[in-house]
Amino acid sequence: MMKLIIAILHHTDGEEPLRELSEAGFGVTRISSTGGFLRRSSATLLIGVEADRLAAALQLIRQHIGPPAEEGLKRATVFVLNVERHEEL
Repeated sequence: MMKLIIAILHHTDGEEPLRELSEAGFGVTRISSTGGFLRRSSATLLIGVEADRLAAALQLIRQHIGPPAEEGLKRATVFVLNVERHEEL
């Protein structure tokens, strides 16, 4: 089954995970976004993966984001959704 990863990263963390995921053969789309309590800019990555490659994609994201600026802060929010249908036109 296909999965869709939506990774919302701190804006300074967007490039390295994007590059690493692309080099590993994952299809990735980066969208500049804004949100959160202070409306800070973010990088949102959309990654379509087969279920058997999900763990590898998530590990690459974890490895290539920076540490939190302060204890208790997060650098990323990641959602994994089931994809009922997928087409490439």
